[in-house]
Amino acid sequence: MENLIGLLVVAPLLGAAVLLCGGRRLDRGGPWIGTLFAAASLAIAAVLFAGLLGRDADDRTLDATAFSWVPVGGFRADVGFHLDQLSMTFVLLITGVGTLIHLYSVGYMAHDERRRRFFGYLNLFLAAMLLLVVADNYLLLYVGWEGVGLASYLLIGFWQHKPSAATAAKKAFIVNRVGDMGLSIAIMLMFTTFGTFAFGPVLERATEAGEGKLTAVGLMLLLAACGKSAQVPLQSWLGDAMEGPTPVSALIHAATMVTAGVYLITRSGAIFNAAPDAQTAVVTVGAVTLLFGAIVGCAKDDIKKALAGSTMSQIGYMILAAGLGPIGYVFAIMHLVTHGFFKAGLFLGAGSVMHGMNDEVDMRRYGGLRKYMPVTFVTFGLGYLAIIGFPGLSGFFSKDKIIEAAFAKGGTEGWILGGAALLGAAITAYYMTRVMLLTFFGEKRWQPDERGELPHPHESPRTMTIPMIVLAVGSVFAGGLFSINDVFLKWLEPVTGHAEGHSPVSALTVTAATMVVLVIGVAIAWAQYGRRPVPVTAPRGSLLTRAARRDLLQDDFNHVVLVRGGEHLTRSLVYVDHSLVDGVVNGTAASVGGLSGRMRKLQNGYARSYAVSMFGGAAVLIAATLLMRAV
Repeated sequence: MENLIGLLVVAPLLGAAVLLCGGRRLDRGGPWIGTLFAAASLAIAAVLFAGLLGRDADDRTLDATAFSWVPVGGFRADVGFHLDQLSMTFVLLITGVGTLIHLYSVGYMAHDERRRRFFGYLNLFLAAMLLLVVADNYLLLYVGWEGVGLASYLLIGFWQHKPSAATAAKKAFIVNRVGDMGLSIAIMLMFTTFGTFAFGPVLERATEAGEGKLTAVGLMLLLAACGKSAQVPLQSWLGDAMEGPTPVSALIHAATMVTAGVYLITRSGAIFNAAPDAQTAVVTVGAVTLLFGAIVGCAKDDIKKALAGSTMSQIGYMILAAGLGPIGYVFAIMHLVTHGFFKAGLFLGAGSVMHGMNDEVDMRRYGGLRKYMPVTFVTFGLGYLAIIGFPGLSGFFSKDKIIEAAFAKGGTEGWILGGAALLGAAITAYYMTRVMLLTFFGEKRWQPDERGELPHPHESPRTMTIPMIVLAVGSVFAGGLFSINDVFLKWLEPVTGHAEGHSPVSALTVTAATMVVLVIGVAIAWAQYGRRPVPVTAPRGSLLTRAARRDLLQDDFNHVVLVRGGEHLTRSLVYVDHSLVDGVVNGTAASVGGLSGRMRKLQNGYARSYAVSMFGGAAVLIAATLLMRAV
């Protein structure tokens, strides 16, 4: 069984090598080749999952070492794999959703001339993401972490003929490098503290290190998570990343890459449990981001960017839960899995709508599509109901648990976090209802495209609708299945641990409050977009609306503080270099040169000059001697 872990990574990696190196002769069959390699990884994952289920709950761990990577003196780093309940959950999500998105892409990218390369990049991304979650040490995790960054750069900028796509890819790459610096510093601190990178020794001995050192490690891990998971203050890349093909948005920005930060924090739980200040920073980032992303999602007319704001907000819920420690780890991962179903389904539904509307993304130019795209409407609608927490669907079970855990934090902090989570639920209901109404209901607001042709909406081919149906089924049933006899909690508890908090409000009260804010959010959206005509051109709106359309001025802030601040800092350093450093160097050189020029006049080659100098020197010596005797 242990030998199969490496094959999880090798299968899509081999697929990437075949597709990227195979040449144009694979252009026609390339999409299916990539899909088969992804499906092979899913099949291996299923075998490994069955093997873990056959073991006792406390013995569901598989370890394997492929080879010694860097053995140098006392330093040793292995390519080793570790599969337990936590990593197995991610493996199933990555391979399952990844394979469905590969299948969807067969239809979506059917007319793209570079589709073989696209599937090669998808396979490369799967391999990197799988390596990230099955690595048994932080250094190997870092390799997968950087591989995910590379693959996301290639996929976001796949249509690099569009300047906006090329810019978005560079932006995502650069912002993520900031977060990656945090992970690299954390790994260095781990090695200097524990002498190893391996999960086992580091996490087992975490309490032996000083709280200050652990806080530093925890904050650097949080910085890394903020980059990959698009959390404040490194969230600015996610909205622009929607320039990539829609399957990229579904795979990277819904189910896999943006969840890497949640995995990192949960896997490093022992470090955060021993560093309360770092844990507080985590919950703060999560609470701020879940509101930040929700507000941004309310004002976007681009359907994919509205969903991108939603992703930012939902990941914020997960980060908040992970920051609660043993109270919330399980629920963070539970919401991560259910979110993988309904958000991937929503993104694929958005792609289906774009497919039928000549690639139009402005929801104000949709309307009435439920009659023309019934499968897309139903599957998207089920994803909508799941994300807003409609009773009985996946989001209802996972998000409610996070809200309950937030209140269970206790004290003033618990009320603040619980209130933020409830407010986020209300805003989620509002902006997702807005998306549904603008897209599928109301009058037709279709506009001619760049060629002057009106769109003729139609249902997508089966290669696209089948993955959407499967994801919709997961959106409906996953949360309920996980909650039966607390099966998901019991599955993860041996790895993450679990503790019951002391909530000042009952679970029934939290559920009732969540339903109330859900109804309020839906009602406000219906009043604004369901009962009134929707203008094709967005009105100016309030100051908050205008700010939300500009992502709450996050790019403006980055430009003023970081870009211009960096320019001023650079100019200051150049001035200091020219005035001080170069002044000292050049002044010293000028002084030596001037002194040399003057001294050179004393050696002119004329004997009479030397005789006069000798006579003058002798006269000075004689005068000095006589003066000393007289005194």
